[in-house]
Amino acid sequence: MNDISEAEIAVQLDRLAQLRGAIGQAIVGQDEVVEQLLIGLLAGGHCLLEGVPGLGKTLLVRSLGEALKLDFRRVQFTPDLMPSDILGTELLEEDHGTGHRHFRFQQGPIFTNLLLADELNRTPPKTQAALLEAMQERTVSYGGTTYRLPAPFFVLATQNPLEQAGTYPLPEAQLDRFLLHIRVDYPTEHEEFAILAQTTGAKPPAVPAVMAGEAVLTLQHWVREVHFGDDLLRWVTRIVRTSRPGEGAPEAVRTYVKWGAGPRAGQALVLAAKARALLHGRLAATREDIVALAAPVMRHRLLLSFAAEAEGRSADEVVAELVRAVPFPVD
Repeated sequence: MNDISEAEIAVQLDRLAQLRGAIGQAIVGQDEVVEQLLIGLLAGGHCLLEGVPGLGKTLLVRSLGEALKLDFRRVQFTPDLMPSDILGTELLEEDHGTGHRHFRFQQGPIFTNLLLADELNRTPPKTQAALLEAMQERTVSYGGTTYRLPAPFFVLATQNPLEQAGTYPLPEAQLDRFLLHIRVDYPTEHEEFAILAQTTGAKPPAVPAVMAGEAVLTLQHWVREVHFGDDLLRWVTRIVRTSRPGEGAPEAVRTYVKWGAGPRAGQALVLAAKARALLHGRLAATREDIVALAAPVMRHRLLLSFAAEAEGRSADEVVAELVRAVPFPVD
C-alpha cells in the first residue's frame, strides 16, 4: 500500500465508520455480528448467519444492502424451491417476423451484487448445491454457457438452528465456501427494550446509502495488501493443521474432532484477520485479530465426534482450546 496516500486511506476508513453507523440506525446492538459481517465483505467472502427466528438477521442483511448502494436481491428458501428459481432458466422465444424460434437465458436472482439466501437450510440439498459454483467461481453455468456474476458478489445466508424441525443440514463442501459462520444470539435486556421502542413507532428508521460498489472493490484490494508477518502465518498454519486428529494433536482435538479444518480455513483466517485490522484502522494484522476470528472461521469447518455431542462440547470450545494449545512461534 506504499502507493496509496494517507489521506486516501483516511477517507476510505471514514467511509467504513459511516457504513457501521448507517447499519446501526436500523440495528440495535449486535456490534460483534455487524463487525464480522463487514469483515466478510472486506475480505471478499460469504457469511452464514445462524440464529433463531426473530433476531433481526434478515433486517441486518437488508440494511447492509441499503447502505452499500449495491444491487440487492432476497430469496426465501423453501422446501419446494428449485435450482432454476435461483440461477435462471431458458425461455423459448419466437421472432414474429421470421417465425424463427430460439432459446434465451433468463437470469435468476443470483445475478446481483448482494444476495440474501434467507433460511438456506429450509431447502433440500439439490437446491442448496445450486449456489456452490456461484460462491466459489463467481460464475453460473447453464446450458453449456458460463455467465459471469457482477462484482462485487456477496452471499449472505441465514439458517435456523439445526435442532429446529424442517431443516436440512448444509453439506460440508458448501459450509467450507462460507468465510465466516456468524452466531446471532438473543439481545440483552437493554437492547431488547430499545428494539421494542424503535420498531413499534410510526416510522421505521431509514438506512442512508454511504458506499458504492467501486469503494467496496477498492477496500477488498487493500485488505490483501495489509501486512501479515511470517510469524503470524506460521501460527495460523499450525492452528489449522493441529485441528486435524492425529499424532501431535491436543487431547481436545483427538477426543472431540472427527475431521479437522482444511487449507481453506487458513486462507479464510488470514484474510479475515487482515480485514479486521483494516476495519480497526490498522495496516498490519496482529495476534488479537486471529484470536478474535478463530471461532467464526473454524466453527463450521470442524466435524465433531459423537463424544463431543454426548458431552455437550461445542465447536467454539474446541477452537478456544486449540488456539490456547498451539504456541505462538518464536524465532
